[in-house]
Amino acid sequence: MAERGETEPMAEHGNETTAKRAEPAYGGTRQTRTGALGRSLTREESYVDGHLTRTAFMSIAILTFITFVGNFTQLQLSAALPTIVSEFGISVTTGQWLTSIFQLVMGVMVPLTAFLTRRFSTRQIVITSMLVFTVGSLLAWVGSSFLVVLLGRLLEAIGTGVMWPVLQITVFSIYPLSRRGMAMGTVGMAMSVAPAIGPTIGGWQTDANGWRSIFLTLTAIGVVSLLLAVFGLRNFGEHDPDARADFFSVGLSVIGFGGLMFGFTNIEAYPFTHPMVWGAVLIGLVGIVWFVMRQAHGARAFNAAKAANTANTANTDATAIAADPARTDRKPVNPPLLDLGVLRNRSFTVGTICAALSFFAFSSIMVIMPLYIQNDRGYSATISGLVMMPGAFGMCISQFFGGKLLDRLGARPVAITGTGILLFGTIMMSLIDRDTWIWWVSIWQFVRQIGMGFIIMPITTWSLNCLDHSEVSAGSAVTNTVRQIAGAIGAPVLVILMETLMQLHGGNKIDASIFGTQWTLRVSAFLVFVQMLIVIFGVKGAGAGSSHEAAQKAVAHFREAHAARSSTRIVH
Repeated sequence: MAERGETEPMAEHGNETTAKRAEPAYGGTRQTRTGALGRSLTREESYVDGHLTRTAFMSIAILTFITFVGNFTQLQLSAALPTIVSEFGISVTTGQWLTSIFQLVMGVMVPLTAFLTRRFSTRQIVITSMLVFTVGSLLAWVGSSFLVVLLGRLLEAIGTGVMWPVLQITVFSIYPLSRRGMAMGTVGMAMSVAPAIGPTIGGWQTDANGWRSIFLTLTAIGVVSLLLAVFGLRNFGEHDPDARADFFSVGLSVIGFGGLMFGFTNIEAYPFTHPMVWGAVLIGLVGIVWFVMRQAHGARAFNAAKAANTANTANTDATAIAADPARTDRKPVNPPLLDLGVLRNRSFTVGTICAALSFFAFSSIMVIMPLYIQNDRGYSATISGLVMMPGAFGMCISQFFGGKLLDRLGARPVAITGTGILLFGTIMMSLIDRDTWIWWVSIWQFVRQIGMGFIIMPITTWSLNCLDHSEVSAGSAVTNTVRQIAGAIGAPVLVILMETLMQLHGGNKIDASIFGTQWTLRVSAFLVFVQMLIVIFGVKGAGAGSSHEAAQKAVAHFREAHAARSSTRIVH
């Protein structure tokens, strides 16, 4: 199957005139500046002579910072939960909703991003998101009851839930195909650091000034982010103010994805036989199946209406149009809320499956290993955090270099290397026992996350590269939705597996727990092996998205154009 992304030529870089046009002067009136900020920058105005223009760089930096804040916020409160539980006199299970609400809301928000980016401009989405985030942080800061604090966290999650897809779409709208790996690897570095430092800084703030100081800081960060978005962010890509959402599909997505993630989140607090688990999962599955069927029907109707409109336009009498320029025979049509048609692209589907398997295995390890360190080995939560922290920095480094290698070598060799490193690191980590040197875990977690960095960002970038430019928004929404679901399901499913293995082992509780952890890690290694096979047999293409391949196609395109011009001159 020919991949559309592999035929995309390298973007032309433009000349000095383009460069000047890309750097608008802001010394004029307020109206001129407002108009300049509201106008969408084209790729030629954003990326000139192999570099971002100043205005495009500022916008990417602002979007990266705001997305970093969202990832940072998601886990920052974990160290403060015991204090909050004690102050409000609530159960630990109830208190954990302050962290799990983020994953739940993001799982619901991501499917909406394709519509939001089609309907609203970049500035409208980001400014509104930061306003909601700031209000939520303020509520959580001053909230006198747990419900008010939880409402604040809900608003924070809504405000940051769409930022990562928006950043992805913006990067793809600015950078040519041959430089997207480097760009996504660079912004991915910030995303990797945020989960590592969030709990550490949150714990330090709680010990020094109480848990409310966390929300005071987030309120200030929200205000700064809002000001940056208002005065420094530019629009990218086109949007359609007349686009309309299928609100019934919106409701189905909330029920489906929300119910599924709610049910799996509750596994940690209830047995699977409890209605809070199986009931929520069942409702979620019914909602998702209904949602998928409605999207498929909507896609068929949209394509049929588009074809009919094209035929009507071709058959419209030219004299009638000249007499009445306002006349149109086109009926307004809107695409489905989530365009699942992108899954027909084989490479995109392969990349999405690989990313889902990575998140499934990764999220479970991040839950299981702290249990081993604290419960089985008796170390403190602080030591547990320190043991796991180096892995985040390993992933940060490998994402950057993985993106650069993607541009140079293509996705196939980078992803095969990443899955090999991840598989080896997972197998070595499964050798733990009750006397293992504790930093053995840190070493192999570092190795594992280096492998993850070579997989997630390069394979996601390559899969989106294989879509048409007009499909990137829908593709980003689909792949991020699948990743969120895989991440939410991974941890509780493998924790249940670990507990089942513990019961089968019997005997000493610690020995049983270590046995369960060992074999859960081996199951995770098997999933990585399956992922490696998918990469080996599924990531195809000469170069699979490398800059060398793109350059070859650009040269071939130039030669064809030159030959066509030469033949025209000969004829004349």
